[in-house]
Amino acid sequence: MLIPFLDLLFKDQPVVTEQPEFSMNAESLKEYLYYEFGQLMLDENGQVIAEGKVKLLLYICAMVVMMIFFKSLFRYLAKYFLAPVRHGVVRDLRNALYKKILILPLSYYSREKKGDIMSRMTSDVQEIETWIMSSLETMVSDPINIIIFLGMMVFLSPELTLFVLIFLPVSGYIIGKIGKSLKRTSYKVQGKLGQLLSIIEESLSGLRVIKAFNAIASSHDRFREHNQVYYKLNNRMYRKRELASPMSELLGVTVLVVVILFGGYVVLGQRLQIFGFTLLSGDTQISASIFLAYIAMFSQIISPAKSFTTAYYNIQKGLASADRINEVLEEPEKILEKPNALRINKFEDAIEYKEVNFSYDKDPILKNINLKINKGKTIALVGQSGAGKTTLADLLPRFYDVTEGGVYIDGVDLKDYVISDLRGLMGVVTQNPILFNGTVYSNIAFGMENATEEAVISAAKVANAHDFITELPEGYYTNIGDSGGKLSGGQRQRLSIARAVLKNPPMLILDEATSALDTESERLVQDALFNLMRNRTSIVIAHRLSTIQYADEIVVMQKGEIIERGNHLGLLAKNGVYKKLYELQSFV
Repeated sequence: MLIPFLDLLFKDQPVVTEQPEFSMNAESLKEYLYYEFGQLMLDENGQVIAEGKVKLLLYICAMVVMMIFFKSLFRYLAKYFLAPVRHGVVRDLRNALYKKILILPLSYYSREKKGDIMSRMTSDVQEIETWIMSSLETMVSDPINIIIFLGMMVFLSPELTLFVLIFLPVSGYIIGKIGKSLKRTSYKVQGKLGQLLSIIEESLSGLRVIKAFNAIASSHDRFREHNQVYYKLNNRMYRKRELASPMSELLGVTVLVVVILFGGYVVLGQRLQIFGFTLLSGDTQISASIFLAYIAMFSQIISPAKSFTTAYYNIQKGLASADRINEVLEEPEKILEKPNALRINKFEDAIEYKEVNFSYDKDPILKNINLKINKGKTIALVGQSGAGKTTLADLLPRFYDVTEGGVYIDGVDLKDYVISDLRGLMGVVTQNPILFNGTVYSNIAFGMENATEEAVISAAKVANAHDFITELPEGYYTNIGDSGGKLSGGQRQRLSIARAVLKNPPMLILDEATSALDTESERLVQDALFNLMRNRTSIVIAHRLSTIQYADEIVVMQKGEIIERGNHLGLLAKNGVYKKLYELQSFV
């Protein structure tokens, strides 16, 4: 509309009274609009009236307002319908990440920092929402706008548009180089943030030790050094990202100026030579109104091009976070369940380790283990730290899979069972009881969706926990704080035993369940454990040999191998490693 509007408003352009034939070229379109706009300037008798140009001006202004109204309306509708997509992607990412960290084997967390994993689940996911999802609309709509305007520019003047297109690859190359550099820097920033969160997590967990060893200054210095590196990386990333808008604007205006200069030669019909090459012969000429419309269209490209460039830089920054998230999501699940895995809901006969070898990386942890545990028996694993006792027990619920050999329940390899069914047969009580920030009731009933209050209380009584629970301010509904911090060590352990009692599993794994307790708490916990182990198959890992003398069989381990086995009196009579360990503890 701009070309005939300018001519009719500011020139003595004759009004076209006969409707021309319409065809798809710039001149025909211009003539057609001359006729349509001219009709607004004529009275009933077909004469141009003085108020005609004012009427035309008002018509054009009303058209612009109407178009802007629809543009704003559809922009809002785009945002409205994009909201569930934008936030849904982020929700699904968090869900997928959380499920993945629950599935990944324990060996993954022995080499990864918890703070870095938390950073990927929080900061990196937020980066994707902030930079990638917020740029979706721009990445879709702006290219469409640019293509439409470029099409119209070709329609008005193919020569000028060809000249414009020569500069686009140069601009794209510059923007691409900066974008790749931004992605690398952003990846480093997110990695450094993960390190900072790891330091914070370690400091909170070890605050008592930091204070006791007067390490506040050194801990602060360590954090400050990492924080300074993070500060510098953030500055570098911010500066590169903020370069997007001025860079695209500068490139756009530069091309615009060149187009104005080049177009001026075309409008004036001048000859243009550069370095001896004739770019314009002077024969090509366009009208000033068409040229002004062309410049107006080109100026409309600058804004979406600028937004598109900024969005591209933002996406490059977000892609660094996406790469870090994908590293977790694409981590292979080493503990796999077979498609046709067998269901198991009861334990009938025996657990058997056959020629079991296991290593985390290259160093062997278990070597040639052969061990059979009949139903209802209690087996104690003893030996020095690092002998492989905990690893041997962890193979049973498939926290790890054997490197060679196999572990069998009722004659069937563990790998042939449904993992959830297999773990449903087992209860685990560890040296450091794992409790969650919630009530006593929710911690005892953890994982048991249909547990009744009577069953929870009964389990607490078996675990010698009912008396101290009833003395708490709100009884079973008292919040025990983060990791059960409001309770003593013995109380926390008895709650974890109550949880195992409520599950009522046929197999038990007790990993140093009493080693961290005082004498009185140990007695209460030991009584609870005896109640728990009654009529169950148990694997007991212990350093205090006085607590496992009742075991049906004691297995002595050293450097990943079984070196002695038998009952308490039989091993003492052998006068071997077990007797030396027992005498050392008796002496102490």
